[in-house]
Amino acid sequence: MERFIYKKSSDITALSASFTDFTYKKHCHQEYALGVTLRGIQQYNLDGSFHSSYENGVMLFNPEQIHDGMAHDSTGIDYVMLYIDPKLFSKMLGKRDIVRFATPIIYNQALRNSILNLSSAILDEKDDALCSELLLSLADNFNPTNTCADYKKDNKLIKKAKEMINSNLEEVLSLDTICRELDISKFQFIRMFKASTGISPYQYFLNCKVELAKQLIEKSKDVYSAVAEFGFVDLTHLNKHFKRIYGITAFEYMSYLT
Repeated sequence: MERFIYKKSSDITALSASFTDFTYKKHCHQEYALGVTLRGIQQYNLDGSFHSSYENGVMLFNPEQIHDGMAHDSTGIDYVMLYIDPKLFSKMLGKRDIVRFATPIIYNQALRNSILNLSSAILDEKDDALCSELLLSLADNFNPTNTCADYKKDNKLIKKAKEMINSNLEEVLSLDTICRELDISKFQFIRMFKASTGISPYQYFLNCKVELAKQLIEKSKDVYSAVAEFGFVDLTHLNKHFKRIYGITAFEYMSYLT
């Protein structure tokens, strides 16, 4: 049985999840994602490598890091995740620059406990003041062994392509328009984009649409405005792509916010 529970506090979203047969499609998040595997073995592809997080494993994902996700076997998995806004994360670490996790999975009891304490407080809808204190306690667990400051910059063409895609999310993706602007052939562009990001331009386009739809739902508490704003055919269309990334439909996600 699938179970995905989301709660949000300020710029942090907590997820409590349990599933067996569900599989996340390739996607990324704009936020940092920190999680703990509570039961079973969680597996995923990340940066061209296959990873397995066993019980008590702490999973660390950087913003825009492409990954999928699945349970190792039919016994399934239970886990929690925290999604933290990049600016907030850098601020709590006292860093001016965006930091990167150097290791995707670590086994650190203090960090595990900090993630569980903060996720529990958010899921139980505790006061923001307590959540802020727990966030600072979480930050105290980080040091140069599991973060580094060598943020990988996109090459100029990919960065420009991403900017063009993000500025026209309500329209149908036009590769011809992008390729004319970049002065590159369509097939060159697709290969280059996929080599740089791990997904195709169209997958990136859909991921961005769903991410912004999620943000609008959080603000407006209106799933239909997200359908209209970002050019989805209908609610079924949005729900289909939303579930591939978040495990639940956009409508179900909205119900956790009200």
